[in-house]
Amino acid sequence: MPLSGPEDGSQHGSQPTGGGAGPTAGEDDRRIEAHLLAAMRGFFSGGRPGDGAGIRLGLAVSGGGDSMAMLHLMAGLAGAAGWRLSVASVDHRLRPESAEEAAFVARICARLGLGHDLLVWRDRPATGNLMQEASRARHRLLSDWARGRDLAAVCLGHTATDQAETFLMGLSRRSGLEGLAGMAPSRMECGMRFIRPLLGVERAALRDYLLRRGLGWRDDPSNENPRYLRARARKALATLAPLGITVAQLNGTIGNLADVRSMARAATAEALARVAREEAGGLWLDPTGLAGLFPEIRRRLLVGALQWFSGARHPPRAEALARLELALLEGRAATLSGVRFAIRDGRILALREPRAQQGAVAPDALWDHRWRLESADADADAAADSRGAEIRALGAGGLACLPDWRETGLPRGLLEVSPALWRGDALLAAPLALPENARKDAPWRARIVPDLASFIISH
Repeated sequence: MPLSGPEDGSQHGSQPTGGGAGPTAGEDDRRIEAHLLAAMRGFFSGGRPGDGAGIRLGLAVSGGGDSMAMLHLMAGLAGAAGWRLSVASVDHRLRPESAEEAAFVARICARLGLGHDLLVWRDRPATGNLMQEASRARHRLLSDWARGRDLAAVCLGHTATDQAETFLMGLSRRSGLEGLAGMAPSRMECGMRFIRPLLGVERAALRDYLLRRGLGWRDDPSNENPRYLRARARKALATLAPLGITVAQLNGTIGNLADVRSMARAATAEALARVAREEAGGLWLDPTGLAGLFPEIRRRLLVGALQWFSGARHPPRAEALARLELALLEGRAATLSGVRFAIRDGRILALREPRAQQGAVAPDALWDHRWRLESADADADAAADSRGAEIRALGAGGLACLPDWRETGLPRGLLEVSPALWRGDALLAAPLALPENARKDAPWRARIVPDLASFIISH
């Protein structure tokens, strides 16, 4: 059942689990606050003094215990730290309680003097993996919201307990290093930075923090539903504790694996610089260089490229990836995860598959997971001219409107999947299809967010 605190006029039915009130409780609270401040220093100042003073931060708050603890902690520290906070809740409308949970967060934000925005998932697909689509929608909605408010990052309330559960879930799926090294403290999603400042704090400690202050939260019943793997992992943690396999111990292992993951990512980015070159959103690969890579680095490079192009949060199945790798090493064209690999003049050109591209979006939105169109500073009227316009692929029809496109030196297929600004059937801008000497004076520019090397390092 949802748990409400005195701030909603009701009483708790449980007591703190960390030893009760008094000096120890105060020390625990200071320890959590110190951890949070140290994490923020690491995110925004490379560990140097100054924990992001003056930055604008978003808080993603669902109403659950973890995110509510983050909300109260951040609000309590914001004045001294100099943070400027905005809060958003995402309502996927998958449960009847979700609207009330978001309203609960809004009421608490009002009492804390913080603005609150409700983000509703309205374009839910009729088929497919609903939970995976919900996760993608959550990041997309939060990213668009954060960019609209000019925020530096969005804070998520994941904890050390979430890390341990994720590790056990990875074990059940026979995951490799990526699946066992835990959630990254900082990650780029949909062109926005998401940070997790409470990854070093256990869930029970945050619940104790709330209980000691009479602060409430709302529990999602699905967290205890054994249909879901995470709920079963949560129950398994309690079973493993007598064996010494605790949240703290598992997080130590996760930390060791995360160090190895960082090394592997750095090695992959280094290999990318040797065997690949980005161009206009496509990727040229040297087959000989690709074949000469250590197999694990080659696999990581291909997975990174596939996810960079497609926006997929998880790699393709091992069997499909192995087939792709074999085809490329044998010099054959292939397609996987909405990415085409064509053989051109002895090289491999990876580019977006047209039918897999995202549909039209507003001019200020991220298109097809990677692209952003930006008006040039020299043309202040460009943004006004975009009213009623949308970003979608240039396509063969758009390319036919540009007789000079061959002067770009870019392949037709690459330009056809590049971003263009349209108003109905009228082509307003196609930044990548302009000859190089015309691009510098063009009112619109196209930019990839982020480049593949940065994506591999952060993913």
